[in-house]
Amino acid sequence: MKKLIITVLLGLSAVVTANAAQGDAEAGKSKTAMCAACHGTDGNSLVPMYPKLAGQSASYLVKQLADFKLGMTSGGASGRVDPVMGGMAMTLSEQDMADVAAFYASQKSTTGDGSDNAHGKKLYLGGNAEMEVTACVACHGINGNGMSSAGFPALASQNADYLKSQLEKFRNGSRNNDMNGMMQGVAANLTDAEIAALSQYMSSLK
Repeated sequence: MKKLIITVLLGLSAVVTANAAQGDAEAGKSKTAMCAACHGTDGNSLVPMYPKLAGQSASYLVKQLADFKLGMTSGGASGRVDPVMGGMAMTLSEQDMADVAAFYASQKSTTGDGSDNAHGKKLYLGGNAEMEVTACVACHGINGNGMSSAGFPALASQNADYLKSQLEKFRNGSRNNDMNGMMQGVAANLTDAEIAALSQYMSSLK
């Protein structure tokens, strides 16, 4: 079943990518001035609560920007709801989003601030069958580099606090723009201690 879902997602991703605007990293650089305060000039945020964007796949970044904009235009009924990012995304055209995403995707992420730990590693690589928690490695890869063709983001070197907050949001349903509710399903059965351990481990990956 999991293979079938991933195959369908790969197909859908290919269609979306084929119809998406082509991003220009150089043009994107000049459009990220307003992003620097939270995400850093090169996409490496120094503020733990904000995500690093450097090295993230362009397709994932475009989707998130589009979802933030949709969150505003739909009044929170669809997309991803965030008052700050929603306001930022409202000013962006599809081409702007593609350019900004291309710029950040071309940058290199700095080392994460998380710590390697046995509990987080076990969950990441093997999941927890008893609690119906799927192993993260299936979608995000052995090194946390993600799977851009299927829309699965890179997690390696991400700020641990940000990873923790997103897992908590998936768990409580306040973030629900994941494909087919996959992340909500995974996070639903994670305890606070497991989320903390996972966040630290994923951030420590390179």
